[in-house]
Amino acid sequence: MFHKIKAVIPLPDYKLIVQFSEGVTKVYDVAALFERYPLFRALSDTPGAFASVYVDVGGHGVVWSDDLDLSCDEMWENGKEIRTPFDGLMAFSDASELWGLNESTLRKAIAYGKLKNGVDVCKFGKQWVISAEAMHREYGRHRDRI
Repeated sequence: MFHKIKAVIPLPDYKLIVQFSEGVTKVYDVAALFERYPLFRALSDTPGAFASVYVDVGGHGVVWSDDLDLSCDEMWENGKEIRTPFDGLMAFSDASELWGLNESTLRKAIAYGKLKNGVDVCKFGKQWVISAEAMHREYGRHRDRI
């Protein structure tokens, strides 16, 4: 199962804060890879290299260069989950993809009162956000993506 990455934030101690589309945030220790994989040592040898990390196209990992990247599954499996005020929140687009629904299905659920605005969902500008709890309650467990 792939866990799509929405954002990555480098910390000074060679750790990454990784935000996943499922509404989960984890901290991943890249320094643990320095001994096992010599290529990763370049991140500590070159000033500013570690901070240049970004989410790859599609969100299936993070990248520092053409030769150096980490998969989303590695960070999901070996990262430590942390609590943030935004845990369990996701964009309609992410929820739709995870549950195999159309965004219009979620908008109709609001119109019909199945999802409560201000309780289950909230609109920020043009972007709707929904809680994972509401998705589980109304649509069950999300489908596994391959």
